[in-house]
Amino acid sequence: MTALHDAPPATTGSPGRAPAGAARRGRGLVRKVLAYAVLVVVAALVLVPFAWMVSASLKQNNQVFTIPIEWIPREFRWSNFAEIWDRIPMLTYLGNSAFLAVTITLLQVLTGSFAAYGFSKVRFPGRDALFLAYIATIAVPWQAYMVPQYIMMQQAELTNTYWSIILLQAFGAFGVFLMRQYYMSIPDELCEAARIDGLSEYGIYRRIMLPLSKPALASLALLTFVNTWNDYMGPFIYLTSNELWTVQLGLRSFVGQYDAEYAMMMTGAVVSVLPILVIFLFGQRYFIRGIATSGLKG
Repeated sequence: MTALHDAPPATTGSPGRAPAGAARRGRGLVRKVLAYAVLVVVAALVLVPFAWMVSASLKQNNQVFTIPIEWIPREFRWSNFAEIWDRIPMLTYLGNSAFLAVTITLLQVLTGSFAAYGFSKVRFPGRDALFLAYIATIAVPWQAYMVPQYIMMQQAELTNTYWSIILLQAFGAFGVFLMRQYYMSIPDELCEAARIDGLSEYGIYRRIMLPLSKPALASLALLTFVNTWNDYMGPFIYLTSNELWTVQLGLRSFVGQYDAEYAMMMTGAVVSVLPILVIFLFGQRYFIRGIATSGLKG
């Protein structure tokens, strides 16, 4: 008689493992859905004012503030975008804004990156204390020293010239902080090896640090350009001649004594936003890389 052998018991996994894994996946899915929902809400809050601006630029002036809001105009007035060039010297204003934005951006990138190199890679007595004192100026509101700055420019006879704005905005503590945070991620051994090979500090800055910090330089350039392009108070205080006005001051031309042409103002705002939008779309990759590697990420 053939001996019967007991078959080995079938191996089964832990009965609680599968449900636990499914629960974890379920919780992860819920968190992801909630995160996307929050992002959608925040994006909507940011984009709704721009959508209203575009909608208002295609309306007649008496239709801008209708209640309830008409998001889609009853009649699209594309002629607003042609008329604005005849109503004000828009090309001159855009050129003035571009000149100031490009000049100040180049100067801030140069001075910010150079000062950041000294604060991060050059050792000298009192370096950290001086850096903290310099960065602390970010906390001082601009209104606190606005009047002394104007008196200085007036005494130097630089008011109503671009020099007053360029000289005051050629340096920025935030740019130094941003670049220093990025430089701190670059190993000091690179600089030490370059010094041993006989390279000067200027050579290290130009030939090693600048090529390695392109993402941070792009981030600083983009932030500075946008801030300068959108600046209203600086040109408003120092520039009085119409031919020197920026696009932000030029849009004030549509504000009359008793009324304002809001449709034309929104048309000008759309035109002024387009250069910033194009620059940001082309530079967003470098901007995100620079912020993510400079210690400013959340």
